[in-house]
Amino acid sequence: MRDAGSGRVVLVSRVGCHLCDEGREVVRTVAAATGTSWSEVDVDADPDLLRRYSDKVPVVLVDGAERDFGRLDAGRLTDALAGRRWWRRRR
Repeated sequence: MRDAGSGRVVLVSRVGCHLCDEGREVVRTVAAATGTSWSEVDVDADPDLLRRYSDKVPVVLVDGAERDFGRLDAGRLTDALAGRRWWRRRR
């Protein structure tokens, strides 16, 4: 994948997405608490990201790997940053 942003955590989002607004606050809070750098990219601005994640936004990438999507969870993100495995039930 092309560089999708800078920082250990990348939030893939979309303008006008209420889940993305909520997810941004989760990422901002966890990143501040853990001292982790993060960035945000617009899924609609990159054809590769749009193809991969259009129906899943918001999506959180940690060290380039998809770790969460949809309703983001602070606990799952904290676990991902600590290197702990997590399990998420499919919707």
